[in-house]
Amino acid sequence: MYVSAKSIGLGICPCCKKINNMWSDKEQCERCGATFSIRKPYTLQYTLAWTLAALIMFIPANMLPMMVVYTMGNDTRSTIMEGVTIFMQSGMYPVAFVIFIASFVIPVGKILCLLILVTQARSAKPKNLKLMTKLYSIVEVLGPWSMLDVFVVAIMAAVVNLGFISSVEAAGGITFFGLTVIFTMFASASFDVRLLWDKTDNNFE
Repeated sequence: MYVSAKSIGLGICPCCKKINNMWSDKEQCERCGATFSIRKPYTLQYTLAWTLAALIMFIPANMLPMMVVYTMGNDTRSTIMEGVTIFMQSGMYPVAFVIFIASFVIPVGKILCLLILVTQARSAKPKNLKLMTKLYSIVEVLGPWSMLDVFVVAIMAAVVNLGFISSVEAAGGITFFGLTVIFTMFASASFDVRLLWDKTDNNFE
């Protein structure tokens, strides 16, 4: 039989991890004295707000160029997908694949997963709870890896600097892409996965 800690008046301190008796929604830890709530306050509102902000930032991140390559005085500007195409045309398929996964698939996947988690948490009877919990863990783990494209541009800008012959500079799209990654990380950190289990009735589907 499934019994949640919340249902029997117990809560865990986020600072020292001690189990405390929760006489109200907000209590002071018996061990370290930290004040905490039994669930993250306004967790769904914050998660949804950060996710929508990430979605908005992702649009200009893909429309604006990520980097500018100067060769003999001529500049070539490339967006994320244009950069993937250039690497493929150059025969660098592994690099193109990694950049496509890290810069497009993972950010889109994280945004969709966060929206699904919020929808399930708001549902009167969430389904596939174990799957949703694993999905949240995956989003948490993959969070920082979307910054790979930013690191690639930063390294190229630092290494490829031959003056008039050839040089690389970061463009405006990289700012929006960095904000997309940061906002999705804030969104996943704001989400309280325990909300999925609060509405269950011995349901382990």
